[in-house]
Amino acid sequence: NQTAINEFILLGFSYGLQVQTLLYLLFLVTYTVTITENAIIIVVVKRNHHLQKPMYYFLGNLSFLEIWYVSVTLPRLLFGFWSQSMTISFSSCMTQLYFFISLMCTECVLLAVMAYDCYLAVCHPLRYPAVMTHKLCFQLSVLSWAGGFSISLVKVSFISRLTFCGPQVINHFFCDISPVLNLSCTDMSLAGTVDFALALVILLVPLLIIVFSYCCILSTILRMPSAQGRRKALSTCTSHFTVVIIFFSATLFMYARPRRIHPFNLNKIVSVFYAVFTPALNPLIYCLRNKEVKEILRKI
Repeated sequence: NQTAINEFILLGFSYGLQVQTLLYLLFLVTYTVTITENAIIIVVVKRNHHLQKPMYYFLGNLSFLEIWYVSVTLPRLLFGFWSQSMTISFSSCMTQLYFFISLMCTECVLLAVMAYDCYLAVCHPLRYPAVMTHKLCFQLSVLSWAGGFSISLVKVSFISRLTFCGPQVINHFFCDISPVLNLSCTDMSLAGTVDFALALVILLVPLLIIVFSYCCILSTILRMPSAQGRRKALSTCTSHFTVVIIFFSATLFMYARPRRIHPFNLNKIVSVFYAVFTPALNPLIYCLRNKEVKEILRKI
């Protein structure tokens, strides 16, 4: 005699009042900084004609994505710290899960697109302007967003059909796939298999494209005769490669395992890293390693 539940309790960070106050301030500052950083990048890329290049077009897409990425999880977490109410309805939980996974999948594809852009710029510099046209940039960005949101729709549709009977406590600070699946009281083998298969597709296919692109980039750089040319080529791709390492190392750990992830606190720590701090670090990584962006920001 199991009764289906229609709301969950997000356990979040169950520490003392002082620790929760510090965490609230930390997450509030991080959220504000993330929104500000990425909004500045979007405005700078949009209004400066020197940055009307494919690389900055995709960077603007990434910054727009990061704003929504943190906005899916952090406002509710901050509200929970402030109100001490961490309940979330089933429909709100599925909505949060859908948008979070959609944006994550979109970022996977977008990073692969940016790697392809680096590959063309370094390996085929003479053909680059003819290949990477405004039309192709737009098509690749649409492919990234449409692919991410479509795959997430399939994943969440299977999860939403499950029955959840309790306990209704999710040991996490937002509705993520594994903590939600742990609460299912019906057979979740099909939903788990679909989720794992699509996770491998959306993670490994972009990752293979990135690895292939950087192998070609490295081979081309090693064949360059001048040290200045090698440094310039490396500076073009270093920022993107750093972001790729940070993002994929965390997401592969969390989502590419063929079993339920038990709600250990380690998973919450990893989730904080890629869901909260990575969107704040990405603009800094791109700006600190990019002379053009630094010069324009200095002038502003």
